[in-house]
Amino acid sequence: MVDGESEIDDANFFLSPKGKTDAKSELEATLKALLNETRLDDNATACRFPARKAWLEEKLGIEEFAQVECKEYEQIVERLSPRSVTLVFPAAHINSPASMFGHTFLRINSKYESPLLAYAINYAANADPDKENATVFAIKGLFGGYYGRYSLLPYYEKLKEYRDAEQRDIWEYNLDFSQEETMRMVRHIWELNGTESRYYFFTENCSYNMLWLMEVARPSIDLKRYFNYQVAPLESVHAANAEQIIKSQTYRASKRTKLLEYEKRISKKNITFVSALVKGEAKSEKLLEDSEVSQEQKKLVYEAAIELLESYYSKSGMSKEEYLERFHVFTKARATLGKGEELAIKTPDNPLLGHRAVRVVGGYGERNGEAIGFLGIRPAYHDLRDSGVGFLRGTQIEFLNFMLSYDEKEKLEVESATILSIVSFAQRSEFYNSLSWRVNVGWDRNSLAQRANFTSSVGAGYSFGNEYGYVYGMLDPFFYVDEGFVSGVGGSVGAAFDKYAFASTNLELTKRYYDGGEQQSLVDFTQSFRATQNLQLQLKYNYKERDNRASNANEQSFLAFVNYYF
Repeated sequence: MVDGESEIDDANFFLSPKGKTDAKSELEATLKALLNETRLDDNATACRFPARKAWLEEKLGIEEFAQVECKEYEQIVERLSPRSVTLVFPAAHINSPASMFGHTFLRINSKYESPLLAYAINYAANADPDKENATVFAIKGLFGGYYGRYSLLPYYEKLKEYRDAEQRDIWEYNLDFSQEETMRMVRHIWELNGTESRYYFFTENCSYNMLWLMEVARPSIDLKRYFNYQVAPLESVHAANAEQIIKSQTYRASKRTKLLEYEKRISKKNITFVSALVKGEAKSEKLLEDSEVSQEQKKLVYEAAIELLESYYSKSGMSKEEYLERFHVFTKARATLGKGEELAIKTPDNPLLGHRAVRVVGGYGERNGEAIGFLGIRPAYHDLRDSGVGFLRGTQIEFLNFMLSYDEKEKLEVESATILSIVSFAQRSEFYNSLSWRVNVGWDRNSLAQRANFTSSVGAGYSFGNEYGYVYGMLDPFFYVDEGFVSGVGGSVGAAFDKYAFASTNLELTKRYYDGGEQQSLVDFTQSFRATQNLQLQLKYNYKERDNRASNANEQSFLAFVNYYF
């Protein structure tokens, strides 16, 4: 409840007509209904609202409530067998703008040893971004155009969705909640079953609803105090860590991560067998009988083929019949090769080691020989030149990145004002031929003019990488509003070197061609140093060709910045 108003928007959640805005009225209606039960079965108030009943018994010591039989509720509790809670963070999905922030949900751990037999509590907008216009989906998501719903599913189903189908690494943060605290959460989840609330992409989203479920379990913690205007999934994990409720963590590699590891272990001359087998372009018997391929290589080829086959099937890349037939062939062939070693995958940096979402920037340097200072703020979230520790390589998503400059002539200007910037440099490989892309909307000073102008661009290209870094080439159509409409297209090549956590290097060279026949070259170089988790030092060099009809046309800058994240 915020400012006396419940965040639940479904009238079925309330017993009083004024329950959403009047807590006292709802309390009185609840007490009256519980003390005057007319049904003693699953339709009883106590069966619909077990959390309220338990709270009133605890706080008021009421013993006069009627004894009711809640078969459906008890069956759910028995199925869940709640013992403890895990906060689950599926990391960013490199080619989905809606998923670049990551996601969080809760796992209710049971009496069974395997977490795969546990159940997941999820909250999401009642919409499918893949079946709706992307712009409409974004606008409706920002302004509450969808209702959010809770779902209760077996944990292995969520793993299939996020780890396998969407190829997102999974981080599991085990919380130190007791069995009673876990049960308190389960009672509240039951009450929310079937209810709807407005979904807002930045505020009342998946992570926000997990926050107050955790607060319900342990009222002494205050997770929501860490957030004012937005709740990013990773930030909710940081909040749980700050409240010291995380006791351990587990990493689950995605199919993408596994397949990329197989690429490293399978020789170049044998790697093509994997895709050929999956696509039916090569016969399994031919590989088994090939004496030039070692036993170890054959094992790796078949293991990778099984993983890639499952990935294809999860994306509807083949029929169920084709999948089952080839799965049987591959597993049978692999069994004939004997026991192998388990694929060892190096655990990446824990997302909790990454920088926080809000960034403030201070900078100083010279532009064309004159001193200039900078001051900026970005509410969210991460860009390619920030430290990549804990973040998915090649991804950027920024909202409302605002930068001011102040020069020797005491002239204060808007250096940039980014409304939205998203980048996905998905490195291509033997198994993944993803297209890289980026989009930018806002104001910048990269045009031929000297001042900041409104601009928008959408580009696409390719990226390739290895353990040391990645390179990319992009084609970016763009337009500016500069005393009229100006359009053009830019071609860029770039490189990022990020092998070491303490430092990274970014370079991009761009050639632009404008609709009026003008050409322009841009150079952007950044050397970054990670001083601490939330403190970064940057050295920058920028070169921008301007309108050659202006005096001092070309612009050259040598700058130093300090970035602080919180």
